Amino acid sequence: MGEMIVIYYICRLIQIGTTMNEFIQTISAPWPWYVAGTLIGLTVPTLLIIGNKTFGISSNLRHICAACFPANISFFKYDWKKESWNLFFIVGVILGAFIATHYLTNPELIKINPVLQEELTKQGITDFKNLLPKDLFSVEALFTVRGFILMVIGGFLVGFGTRYANGCTSGHSIMGLSNLQWPSLVATICFMIGGFIMTNFIMPYILQLK
Repeated sequence: MGEMIVIYYICRLIQIGTTMNEFIQTISAPWPWYVAGTLIGLTVPTLLIIGNKTFGISSNLRHICAACFPANISFFKYDWKKESWNLFFIVGVILGAFIATHYLTNPELIKINPVLQEELTKQGITDFKNLLPKDLFSVEALFTVRGFILMVIGGFLVGFGTRYANGCTSGHSIMGLSNLQWPSLVATICFMIGGFIMTNFIMPYILQLK
């Protein structure tokens, strides 16, 4: 009887292990846009239902500055503690990204258009293992002209732009549009126009820099 029980639990462990491996493989593979997009969209009603909270990411930078470096700046003089839940949210995003990067990485190369891949290869970009190619985004690339422009100057412009527009793509394009806010529609249109201009007219020149 005892041997049968041991065999039963061994079989159960094997079954659980197989199921877990299948689960890991499933969540590690690329998700269809309609699945990932739906899950992101459901964040909005979830936050509204749970605590009447609005979805946004870039505002956390303001909360952190208000908590750590308030100085004598009116922009940072507000009750940031009421928005502290958003800090926990962003910590979860960072933690999730860490887990996905270190434990759920898809070993396959990023699938991009062959024409685009050929154009990028001509510009010296040969790493297609990650969403952010190390040829452009790495410690070594930071000390190049194009790396400095993309990471330092680009990062500053993104941070400045999100605060100037009072929101980022999360706050405007996801939360704002779902609430039918016309400023969010204007902001999203500007996001898209800026992306098209950057991709087609500015980025090719930056990639030629060394």
